Amino acid sequence: MSDLLRLATCGSVDDGKSTLLGRLLHDTRQIADDQLEHVRDVSARRGGELDLALLTDGLRAEREQGITIDVAYRSFVTERRRFILADCPGHEQYTRNMVTGASTADAAVLLIDARYGVVSQTRRHLAIAALLRVPHVVVAVNKMDLVAWSQERFDEIVADVRVLADGLGVADAACIPLSALEGDNVVTKSAAAPWYTGPALVPYLEELPLDGLDDTGPVRFPVQLIIRPDGEAGGGRRYAGRIERGTLRTGDAVVALPSGREAVVEAIEILDEQLEVAGPSLSVNVVLDREIDIARGDLLVRRGEEPNVRRELEATLCWMSDRHLKPGQRLLLKAGARTTRAVVDEVRERLDLESLQPVAAPDGLALNDLGRVRLRVADAVPADTYAECRATGAFVLIDDATNDTVAAGMIA
Repeated sequence: MSDLLRLATCGSVDDGKSTLLGRLLHDTRQIADDQLEHVRDVSARRGGELDLALLTDGLRAEREQGITIDVAYRSFVTERRRFILADCPGHEQYTRNMVTGASTADAAVLLIDARYGVVSQTRRHLAIAALLRVPHVVVAVNKMDLVAWSQERFDEIVADVRVLADGLGVADAACIPLSALEGDNVVTKSAAAPWYTGPALVPYLEELPLDGLDDTGPVRFPVQLIIRPDGEAGGGRRYAGRIERGTLRTGDAVVALPSGREAVVEAIEILDEQLEVAGPSLSVNVVLDREIDIARGDLLVRRGEEPNVRRELEATLCWMSDRHLKPGQRLLLKAGARTTRAVVDEVRERLDLESLQPVAAPDGLALNDLGRVRLRVADAVPADTYAECRATGAFVLIDDATNDTVAAGMIA
């Protein structure tokens, strides 16, 4: 089977994200006949043409309001690649949902309405894609049919995007003119824009290189589950989890963090198969040559490749709560399967989305703000920087009174 590419569609409200996703599903023939017939019936009752956005706006509130609220996941397949798409909300109040959708994406498709160009939410979503280190950004300049496929207008938007991308450090930001409603330049090239010499959206996505998983870097194996065969409390323990980075081999000397206890990998198992070598993204059971104290949330690493075990963290946050984040606030920090208490020592700054410059944040962080903070944790956390490893450099903050997730964090 072809490679899997994870996409996140984002942009401002009414830029046409759900319509684009519906068009992708429709034109790649991924829609069941009964589902398409239902959408036709609903569209007809509303007195309009086929509304492809109904294929993805699944919540009742979304259908009634004509907006996307939650992240909608859909998949489609072409002859060259498999895709999973996360359709992220455009409304500012649902920006936090965009963080969820983009956190695991290989590429982000950022939509811009050709009539309005770059707006505040465009800046916010591109800033989040940059902070989350999404490897590729594709800017889909949508609704080009409403500006008569003006090359001049497209070039103006491309120039604005370049300035914004350069300011955020986004090196890969291709721009494609299209009309999701009409299907122009979505799956196939359109004659409506003879001046555009690049590929349509889907062929471009089919050719995007997968940056690949880091199979040569330090081993990072977060333990998700302790398995005792037949429920016995004695030996034979298996440590189950997913290898997030590096290549683990039988015979490797490993260290369990944060305890620092050492052992040797005796066996690596997947289902009933024994492996000598296991690479990143593979979920396996690891058997060690001796019993050491390992709990869910601990991290197995190869000896000599240990990350820093920290009680103080510098991090960038996307704040997701209606309540402001203030210095001194106490929260729960969850990194992988490990949860510990944390206190916000300092809110250093927030990102001004107009100037793209950090500014002082004396009032803390408000809903959807992006900012830099310093945290202290009760239990030492083995932590890579987010730039080194997305899986072990990320965390969420939780309000222990309400159990709400209030922030997504990236360790600096």
